[in-house]
Amino acid sequence: MNTEIVLITGMSGSGKSVALHALEDAGFYCVDNLPPELLLTFVKLEQTQGAAKVAIAMDVRSATSLPLVPQQLDTLRRNGVDIKLLFLDAATDTLVRRYSETRRKHPLSRSDLMDQQRALFEAIELERELLADLREQAHVIDTSIIRSSQLQGYIKGLVASASSQLTLVFESFAFKRGIPLDADYVFDVRMLPNPHYEADLRPLTGRDEPVAQFLRQSRDVAQMFSHIEQFLSHWLELLARDHRSYVTVGIGCTGGQHRSVYLVEKLTAAFSQRWVTLKRHRELDARGDFNGQSRGLKSGSTIF
Repeated sequence: MNTEIVLITGMSGSGKSVALHALEDAGFYCVDNLPPELLLTFVKLEQTQGAAKVAIAMDVRSATSLPLVPQQLDTLRRNGVDIKLLFLDAATDTLVRRYSETRRKHPLSRSDLMDQQRALFEAIELERELLADLREQAHVIDTSIIRSSQLQGYIKGLVASASSQLTLVFESFAFKRGIPLDADYVFDVRMLPNPHYEADLRPLTGRDEPVAQFLRQSRDVAQMFSHIEQFLSHWLELLARDHRSYVTVGIGCTGGQHRSVYLVEKLTAAFSQRWVTLKRHRELDARGDFNGQSRGLKSGSTIF
């Protein structure tokens, strides 16, 4: 029996404990803060015991031995072990706010500094440097403005995708709330006709037929879709040959409600015939708008 390994790492305060809970719910045996020195031995032990699904969390608390991990991952892959590496990230100001709200101390904070805010900023930047190599190899998930339940859904969707194929993730977002840190490619569609200025369409989303009909009438929208489709169709084969596991494509408009949502839905339908595809609607998901109607939930609740 092949053992499926999911290795989770990322910034302190970015939601690794939430991710582990999601994987535990999905049937994984989860281990938090495994020292990197034990990774190869631990995986071998789990294989001999016939474990089917194992999730391991590592973070900067093992700072001195983190440089060992990339080489260990190469060793495991050469031995035929299927590993998914996920990196949870968040904007620095978000991490600072989360630490301030919980009054927890960052694992790299220096106790000799009088200015605790400065100490926290320095610790976060140092952590980014220490984790840079792992981030480069991983699929990144930006947790800056998403809720715990939203992150859990993302994690479950990712681990359910076929590991032997490239997984294409389409994500709609609002530029006014920042570009997702996890996007490999970003397309700006703010120049397209905006349904927000149509009174009947304003409360709807890009998943509603009246909005879709409005956008289908625009030659510019059709051309934007065609250009994105052609670009991705050309480069995805090469990315897959380069052993990329995930590619995240961000589609951004002003509010993340109409144009970007419509194009993500359309692109997902088009590419799902050839690739494993997942879709996210950052702003809609964050407010609980799953069926085109907002449930009024507050977005950006604390993840720790």
